[in-house]
Amino acid sequence: MSRDIQLKERWENVVTILSNQFAEGEMLDLDAIIYLIGVQELGKVKTTFKKDEKIELMHIAICRLLEPYGYYEFEFFDNDGWPHYKVKEELPPLKAGEQSVLMKDAIVNYFLERALIK
Repeated sequence: MSRDIQLKERWENVVTILSNQFAEGEMLDLDAIIYLIGVQELGKVKTTFKKDEKIELMHIAICRLLEPYGYYEFEFFDNDGWPHYKVKEELPPLKAGEQSVLMKDAIVNYFLERALIK
């Protein structure tokens, strides 16, 4: 099976599982899944986040997702328990479609590590 087909199948599996668990079956988009990963990484269940906190949660998720690719490195947790990352290597210029594929691949790998999918 080609890598592209495998990624597509695994991505659809992640979307289905998360959509059923968090959106009553309504299909979540890439941004919503990144947000959920940010909440997971923060480790604090909170019913509402302020707009700036939501943006930070997505940033946390992106840093965590791209850490295995060598772009970010975890530094520390601040006094409020929020993780902080530093840039190790700048992301290369990517077209929108390439960014999407990179993030989907990173998300699939994130959930493979956690045994949500196979």
